[in-house]
Amino acid sequence: MSNIYIAFVDTPGFFASIIRRVIKQRYIHVVIGLDETMEEAYSIGRRNPAIPFFAGFVKEDKEKILKKFPDAGYKVCRVSCSEEQREYIRNALHEMYLHRFRYHYTILGLPLILFQKPFEQRYYHTCSSFLARLFEDAGIWRWKKHTSIVTPRDFYEELEKEEIFEGPLYELVYPKATVWRKVYEQ
Repeated sequence: MSNIYIAFVDTPGFFASIIRRVIKQRYIHVVIGLDETMEEAYSIGRRNPAIPFFAGFVKEDKEKILKKFPDAGYKVCRVSCSEEQREYIRNALHEMYLHRFRYHYTILGLPLILFQKPFEQRYYHTCSSFLARLFEDAGIWRWKKHTSIVTPRDFYEELEKEEIFEGPLYELVYPKATVWRKVYEQ
């Protein structure tokens, strides 16, 4: 057996606050990682954390995210899978990264998700619809609905996973500094 990792992300901001109200959940973004510290992690998200209008397939950069959103909350979970499933996901992510500018965030799909109307828009996804399709293609998880309308809430409530970290992003990026800070604050 092997593992892949998903992170649920809570970042501040206007667009995030709208999504948070609609899905009624703190964590509004999902990221897939190949390691538990999310050093190699990917998503359909902002190409630059400071600019919400340009989004697509990205390799997550925790340092950049931390600079823009110092109060970002993270929950990292371990998902069990076979070695073959993990390798499938790793290869798919690396291939997509080579062609990353083909993939975009779907703005037009958001109202359809709200009304639970499945849709297909080639190369356009939300963070959760992208991961839902990847999980189905790898044979890790079958959703109860079409992957285009899967939300972060579905990952949070349905997916079999084990929580391994929850806290501010800076604790994930600088774990030793966090230990020192906790000792110093006592």
